[in-house]
Amino acid sequence: MPAVEPIPDYPAAVATLGESAGDDESANGEGRRSGERRPQGSQERALVVADYHAGIEASLAKERGVEVDSRAEGRRGTVLELIEEVRPDRLVVLGDFMHSIGGPGGAERGEIEVLLESLSVPVTVVRGNHDGAIEEWIEGAEVTGTEGIRLGRVGFAHGHTWPSTEVLSAGAVCVGHEHPMVRLTDAVGGSRVERVWLRGGLDREAFADQYDELPPAVGRPGQQLVVFPAFNDLSGGTWVNAGDGEFLCPFLPDALVGAQAYLLDGTRLGPYDRV
Repeated sequence: MPAVEPIPDYPAAVATLGESAGDDESANGEGRRSGERRPQGSQERALVVADYHAGIEASLAKERGVEVDSRAEGRRGTVLELIEEVRPDRLVVLGDFMHSIGGPGGAERGEIEVLLESLSVPVTVVRGNHDGAIEEWIEGAEVTGTEGIRLGRVGFAHGHTWPSTEVLSAGAVCVGHEHPMVRLTDAVGGSRVERVWLRGGLDREAFADQYDELPPAVGRPGQQLVVFPAFNDLSGGTWVNAGDGEFLCPFLPDALVGAQAYLLDGTRLGPYDRV
């Protein structure tokens, strides 16, 4: 079973982190229904979303003059629905939990606080370029550095900067930041833009010049690099199949080996650059 499995029809995935030692005080067993305990030796799992961009509607109105009704309740409802369905041991937000790059506005901070108060699982926030000094005010979540974090056999980094070698040594490496999308055109010239997943191998050479020494595990056969679609459908993205599409992540697309694009419903589109 792959370490990272997208959830059909959602911009979210389940990451199987590895064997658990059973419930303890740090895990709390809160990913399951009250009273349930995770058996010793079972696989710890995380629900993973990237680029939540809480409060984006306020920023769109202020910066672009675009008035959009808040979708905060819908975003929160989707996360709670997924937690009920998946029953993970934790939630991992793969960067850009906030939208504003500086300090959070009232709507933005309020959305995050209400969401965290609603959750019954531990939360890990991987710091992204929009997350500023989020650790100074957020409660109920662990915030990592920009280098990311490795949890068991899966590494997590936002993707706006170079991950740690520990993250890069994981069996599967998950990044966000890119908001990958494809533009699809039909036979009569109509077109639409869809969010996609990018999945491929990891090329060791894409990182060689950035580190004094790379562990042997980086770029080994079978290692996966997974680029997440943005959870927030208002946040725009990179058209990865457009001729002028420019990647934002410093190691993309070079780090992706044989990358395939997949729609949210699971449809495989083939090599992302030939869709």
